Amino acid sequence: MRIVYMGTPDFAVPALEKLVQSPDYTVAAVFTQPDKPKGRKMVMTPPDVKVCAEKLGIPVFQPSSMRSEEAYNSLKELNPDVIVVAAYGQILPKAVLDLPKFGCVNIHGSLLPKYRGAAPIQQSVLDGEKVTGVTTMLMDVGLDTGDILLKAETEIGENETAGELFDRLAVLGGELIVETLDKLKKGEITPQKQDDSLATHTSKITKELCPIDFNKSAYEVHNKVRGLNPWPVAVTKIAGKTVKVYSSRVSDMSGAAGTILSLKPFVIACGDKSVELIEIQPQGKKRMTAQAFLAGHKLNIGDKL
Repeated sequence: MRIVYMGTPDFAVPALEKLVQSPDYTVAAVFTQPDKPKGRKMVMTPPDVKVCAEKLGIPVFQPSSMRSEEAYNSLKELNPDVIVVAAYGQILPKAVLDLPKFGCVNIHGSLLPKYRGAAPIQQSVLDGEKVTGVTTMLMDVGLDTGDILLKAETEIGENETAGELFDRLAVLGGELIVETLDKLKKGEITPQKQDDSLATHTSKITKELCPIDFNKSAYEVHNKVRGLNPWPVAVTKIAGKTVKVYSSRVSDMSGAAGTILSLKPFVIACGDKSVELIEIQPQGKKRMTAQAFLAGHKLNIGDKL
C-alpha cells in the first residue's frame, strides 16, 4: 500500500516511524507545515515530522495551503493508495479527500465523537477524564466528523500530565494506524457513523486559561496544573511574584481557599480540599521544587496567595 503521510508536531512522529518499519507499506512522501520561527531569536525551525522524514530519507513537501493547485498536482503525481493524517494542522479540501483509493485516514487523540477539535488530549486532562484513547477515522469535509474505523482505549493516571499522556497516545496512534490499514486493505472494517448527539468540541489552548482559581475544588486545580503542562503552564502569585506551577497533588487538608495550610509540604487550600504544590518556576528563574523556592522566601501558615 502506497502512503502519503501528513503530520506536523511530535505527536505525528511515532505513527510515521511505525508505517516506515512495516514491510507492507511504502511512505512515498510526507506533507508537513512550513518551517516557522521559534524562540526569542526567532530561528527558523522545521516541524518534528520533517526532521523525522529527512532522517528516514522520505521526500518532504511543505505547501502553505492544501487548496493550491500545486499541492493537489503534487499529490496526484505521487498517486497514493491512502493518505494518513495526524495533527497536520491544515484543512484538506474535498478534491484531496477523494483522491486516494482508500481515502484519507486520520489519527485523532480522543475517543470520538467526544473531544473533536484542536486540543483533545489537553482538554481530557483538564476535564478530569479517567479514560481516553485514540481513534482512526475516514476524513470528510467536517472537523473530526468522519466515519470511525478503530479505537484504542487507555486509562489516564491521577497525576499524569497532558504532556505525558500526549506521548503515550502518540505511540498508541502509531500502533492503531498499522492495524487500521491492515484491516482496511483486507476489507475487514465496516466504518461506523459518529453519533453527533454525543459529540463534544475542544478549542485551542491559550494562556488565558493559565491563572489558578483556588476557589475551585482541589481536583479542578490539580487538573488544570496537569492539563496545562508542558504548555502554557498554570500560574499563580506567591509572595507577590508570578509563579508557574508544573506539578501538584490533591491533599485532604482543608481551610479558606487560597490560604497556606502547610509549608512542609507546601499545601494551599482550595474551595474543596487542597493541593500540594510540588514543582514550580518563579518568573525569570529555573524550574525548582516548591521547597527550594520556600527556602528563599519567608512565608507563613495562614498567608493567602
